[in-house]
Amino acid sequence: SSGINAEWPLRPGEHDGANVNPATLNTVTAATKLGGSVHAIVAGDSCVEAGNNTAKIPGIEKVFVAESPALKGQIAESVVQVLLDIQSKNNYTHILANGTVFGKNILPRMGAKLDVAPISDIIGVESDSTFVRTIYAGNAIQTVESSDPVKLITVRGTAFEASPADGGSAATENVSSDINNDKSEYIEAKLSKSDRPELASANIVISGGRGLKNGENFEMLYELADKMGAAVGASRAAVDAGYVPSDLQVGQTGKMVAPDLYIAVGISGAIQHLAGMKDSKTIVAINKDAEAPIFQVSDIGLVDDLFKAVPEMIAGIEQQ
Repeated sequence: SSGINAEWPLRPGEHDGANVNPATLNTVTAATKLGGSVHAIVAGDSCVEAGNNTAKIPGIEKVFVAESPALKGQIAESVVQVLLDIQSKNNYTHILANGTVFGKNILPRMGAKLDVAPISDIIGVESDSTFVRTIYAGNAIQTVESSDPVKLITVRGTAFEASPADGGSAATENVSSDINNDKSEYIEAKLSKSDRPELASANIVISGGRGLKNGENFEMLYELADKMGAAVGASRAAVDAGYVPSDLQVGQTGKMVAPDLYIAVGISGAIQHLAGMKDSKTIVAINKDAEAPIFQVSDIGLVDDLFKAVPEMIAGIEQQ
């Protein structure tokens, strides 16, 4: 379709100024299932390159690029003002965002401003008004029909195939909005720097739990991860105990992952943790407690002391 079409979904793009968050590719797939054209918005203090990269994603027909010093850090109070401005001019029927910290920060405020109820963490699209999502930490599936004039949706990326990252040629349009945010200020972001794959998009994830006993023992997992080309994650218990930073947390209140291989080391398998990783293709559990709930979802289980098993795995890889 061309021209102004009320059936266009709009999706705010998540980026670091240049690179588009891989979860965006999954959200684009979800957006294309709604029918109609898909537009994207990229907002930030330096995001022209991210806008150009977003325009390469097949399925997107138009990219709005909002660049302003007031958008540094992509603070919700500022980004939502841009979204509202674009929405008022285009009357989108659906606005989708990644089911990440970014999306979960933006859309609730957008919902309050538009007086509609956001639909969070969808795993399926039945129609342009009916969506599937999980409840009770993934133990039940809920089908939701919305009659709101604008559907605000966050997408669980692991439930949708990723769109290709290039091959498209969307038009880009620079937009400017009068941003007035006296409620919050971006100061800095302290992020863990690592050469390992990004946790949410890695093909292999090795996660540690309370069974590792302290942060120093996570070095074993880092060494194993480096030999396997894996990302490292953690349970909430390990994060709460101060073993590792919170950006490694996998689970209902952390990151949702669905790698080809998930190795759970010293993790009992609380329901909140399982909600974040049980869609993994193959799950391997290492725990000395044979009754640990993690073994109920694992494809391969090893009842053994992790302090014996992990070094043996490292040695085995070195011998190959």
